[in-house]
Amino acid sequence: MVYDKTAGNRIIDGIIYIVLTFTALVCVLPFLYVLAVSLTSPHEVAKGGILLFPKEWSFAAYRYIFSTNTLVKSMLVSIYITVVGTFINLLFTVLMAYPLSKRHLEGRRIIILGVLFTMLFGGGLIPTYFVVKNLQLTNTLWSLMIPSAISAFNLIVLKNFFSQIPDDLEEAAKMDGSNDVGVLSRIVLPLSMPAMAALALFYAVAHWNQFFNAVLYINDNAKWPIQVLMREIVIMAQSRIGDTSMDEADIQPLTIRMAVIVFATLPILMVYPFLQKHFTKGALLGSVKG
Repeated sequence: MVYDKTAGNRIIDGIIYIVLTFTALVCVLPFLYVLAVSLTSPHEVAKGGILLFPKEWSFAAYRYIFSTNTLVKSMLVSIYITVVGTFINLLFTVLMAYPLSKRHLEGRRIIILGVLFTMLFGGGLIPTYFVVKNLQLTNTLWSLMIPSAISAFNLIVLKNFFSQIPDDLEEAAKMDGSNDVGVLSRIVLPLSMPAMAALALFYAVAHWNQFFNAVLYINDNAKWPIQVLMREIVIMAQSRIGDTSMDEADIQPLTIRMAVIVFATLPILMVYPFLQKHFTKGALLGSVKG
C-alpha cells in the first residue's frame, strides 16, 4: 500500500518534524552546555553568559579533577556497583520470573499478588534502614545492591515475556534429556535476549545513579559512588578535591562541577548504544500479555 501524501498530510508531517526537532534540542542543549563550560577557560566562564561552544578552550578543569585519585576511586565504586548489582538483579529476577511464568505452578497467583502488593505499598524508610542495619550491611557496598535485588515491575515484565515462549520448545528440550535448568539456560534465556537487555539497562542506570541509599547507608567516603561525590562537589563549590598547588586562576568552581558531571555521565552513555536495539523491543514484548 502506497502512502499518498496529500497537502494535509505534508503539513502534519512538517509539524511532527518541528516538534521532534524542538524536543531533541531541548534534550541535547543542556549536555552541550555542560560540555562547553567544562572545556572553557576559567576567566572566560567568570565573565558570565550562556556558552554552547567554548570561546577559549581549556582543559584546566579536567587536569584539576584528575590531579587526585578521589574521582577515580568513586568511579570504580560506581562501576563495581553497576556491574555486580546488575548481575544480582538479573539473576534473582530470572530465577523468580521463570517459575511464575508456568501456569501449573501451585500458589502462583498468590505469589504474583504479593509481588504486585509491593509495587503499591512499602515498609517505609525507617523500617528499611533497620532491616539493612540488622543484617549488618551498613557501610558496605552490599547495602546498595542486596535491598534492591529484585524490581517488582521488571519481574512482571520478564514473567510476561517468558510466558510468550512456546511450551513446545521446552517440551522438546526435555524430551532430549534437559532438566529445568538446562531448558532455562539453553532455550529460554537465548530467546529472551531483548528482554534481558532492556532489564539490564533499567537496572544498570538505577545502580549508576545510586545516591540516596549511599548517603543513607555509607559513612566511609572511600566507598562513596560517583553520584555522592558529585553532590559534595556541587554543595561545596570551593572544595579543593584536587591539587591545591595549581594556580588559582586555573580553578573555576563552575568548570570543575561541569567536568565532574561529564566524567560521571559518559560511561553510562557509552553503554546505551550497545543495548538500544534490544531496548524498545524487549520492553514492549514483556508488557503486552498478563
